[in-house]
Amino acid sequence: MDVVKAAFPYLMDGLQVTIYIFFIAIIIGFIIGLVVALMRLAPLKILNWIAKIFVDAIRGTPFIVQLFFIYFGLNTLSFISMNNTTAGIVTVAINAGAYFSEIIRAGIQSIDKGQSEAARSLGLNSVQTMRHIILPQAFRRMLPTITNQSIISLKDTSLLSIIGIADLTQRGQIQATATYQAFTIWLTVGIIYFIIIYLLSMLASFVERRFELR
Repeated sequence: MDVVKAAFPYLMDGLQVTIYIFFIAIIIGFIIGLVVALMRLAPLKILNWIAKIFVDAIRGTPFIVQLFFIYFGLNTLSFISMNNTTAGIVTVAINAGAYFSEIIRAGIQSIDKGQSEAARSLGLNSVQTMRHIILPQAFRRMLPTITNQSIISLKDTSLLSIIGIADLTQRGQIQATATYQAFTIWLTVGIIYFIIIYLLSMLASFVERRFELR
């Protein structure tokens, strides 16, 4: 217990970094996913093609390869300079965005087309129909899957320690090495991750219930 007590503040600093990267990346990732999903559904074939290539490329390569490409690969270009935190956020956001796009696309396509026709008959244009009619209903159906993907992205942040980000995982590794108490430290890190993921799941369940009451 003394080891945990001594390491706990240090691990909490790492947790703050993890949460910071996660929330920014998820927000950006959702925006990317929404844009890519709308491109997949757009009548222009070129937009469909670009979006499909993006999704297939991200879903078809390991997260760690994407991380190395963005941090080590892109930083070799003279006009790009990213620190490790920015590279971590970008990687998690792009990775989550590709998966979010398929979730959003499936959610939109699950809404009966008759609702779009009814909205147009009321004088709403395509943007208004999507914003006020389709997306709110689709979001209710997407929420459980979005939550699951968000949890996966949170777990993926643990790989960011490879590029030197002082997140929870890296600080756990430092403490385990310094104290020679690997079992205790990694158990503590695992419990912290479990608590955060559990709280995220509880929050998602609460939001789902709120939507069901509307």
